[in-house]
Amino acid sequence: MKSVVTKMLALCGLAFLLTGCNGQSDAVTQELHITGNTMGTYYSIKVADGVVPDAKTFQAEVDKRLERVNDLMSTYRPESTLSRFNQSQELTPFAVEPEVAKVVTEALHIGRLSGGALDITVGPLVNLWGFGPDHRPTKIPDEAQLAEVRKRTGLGNLHVEINADADTLRKDIPGLYLDLSSIAKGYGVDEVAQYIESLGSRNYLVEIGGELRVKGHNGQGQDWRVAIEKPTADLGSVQEVIKVGDMGIATSGDYRNYYELDGQRLSHTIDPVSGKPINHKLVSVTVVAPECMTADGLATGLMVMGTEKGLAFAKQHHLAIFMITKTADGFKEDYSEAFASYLER
Repeated sequence: MKSVVTKMLALCGLAFLLTGCNGQSDAVTQELHITGNTMGTYYSIKVADGVVPDAKTFQAEVDKRLERVNDLMSTYRPESTLSRFNQSQELTPFAVEPEVAKVVTEALHIGRLSGGALDITVGPLVNLWGFGPDHRPTKIPDEAQLAEVRKRTGLGNLHVEINADADTLRKDIPGLYLDLSSIAKGYGVDEVAQYIESLGSRNYLVEIGGELRVKGHNGQGQDWRVAIEKPTADLGSVQEVIKVGDMGIATSGDYRNYYELDGQRLSHTIDPVSGKPINHKLVSVTVVAPECMTADGLATGLMVMGTEKGLAFAKQHHLAIFMITKTADGFKEDYSEAFASYLER
C-alpha cells in the first residue's frame, strides 16, 4: 500500500526552480499559509481570499479534523476504529463512524473497478513485508509464509453496510485486516477542503504529504500551479508543471519508500495478486480527479498495474493520469488523453 513517497509540491515551494510566486503585491499579503504535521507527514494549506479571520483558530480547527481522521483510520493507533475492527475476531457487524464507512465504500468501489489492484485488505501482507506497524523482517518471506498470510486477505471477505440505524463493517474471516493508507490521506485533504469551503473560501490549496485539492486562484489571482516531482534522489527537482483547476491530485511512487533485504530492493507497494512488492519499471503515477480520496486510491491501484496495463485502464475509464517509467535511457513520460490539457507547456 502507499505511504509518504512521491511528493507533489506546490509551485510556491519551488520558487528557486520555477517563476511565478516570487512577486509581491497586496493580494499576496492576503494569502494565509499554515503548515503542520499529521498522518506521519506534513501538511501545507493556503487560503487566498481573506475569509479566515484568525489563523490560530483556523489551524486548531484543521488539526482537530485531521486528528479525527487519525483516530478513525490509523493502523498505528491501537484504539482507532480501524485498529479495533482489525483486532476483532468476530464475524458479526461492527459499528463504525460514517466517515469510515464512506472511505471503505470508495476503496471497495476502486478495488472492483481496478480488478483488485487496489486492495485495502492486504494489510497482513503490508505488515509481513515490514511496511506497516510491525518490524521489518530479517529475511525474505518464503512461499509458505506468503500463502498463509494471503489466506487472511481478499476484498470478497469485507462487507460494508450504510443504513439509517448504523454504518457497519463485517468480515468473513477472523484475520481480515484493513489498511487504508492508500486512501485515508486523500480523504483528509477532502475534509480540510470541505471545512475551508464552509468558511466561504473559493480560493485555496490543501496538501497533505503530496496529495492535494486546489480551487480557484492563489493570492496573485493566478491559477494554482503544481509541480510533479522528478523521481530522483534530489528533493525538489521538477518533472512537469500542471494547472488542474478545481480538482484533487494524488501521486504514488516507489523510488523513496523502499529497503533492501537479501540483495533485493523491496517496494512498499504490494501486489495483491502475488502478495509481493511490485517489481516493474513504473516509478511514479499521478492522478487528477474531482476528489483527492478517489485520486489517492486510483494512484495506488495504477502503481500496482504498471505502465501498460495502467494506461489501458485509464483510457477505458477516461482517467487523467501521468506516469513516469524508468528505462535504460532514463525516465519516460506517458499520460492519458484526459491529462493532456493539464500540462503547462
